[in-house]
Amino acid sequence: MTFLDNIPWWVAIGAALTLGLAPFAPEPHIVEKLRMLSQGTLRRPVDIFDLCLHAAPFVVLAAKVARAALAR
Repeated sequence: MTFLDNIPWWVAIGAALTLGLAPFAPEPHIVEKLRMLSQGTLRRPVDIFDLCLHAAPFVVLAAKVARAALAR
């Protein structure tokens, strides 16, 4: 868990806002992939990889938030 502690907050938030939401127009890529997942059309391996890639910064940020909340 020291890995999460070593990541600065600004890096975790910045990664979630840039890599997590890129490309910004016409809609964030993660929104498109989550929509495909909910509709059952997320089948190609490249789309699954893309969802994992764009979701990873949000997962790291959520884990960092949870760790900070539990530390109190």
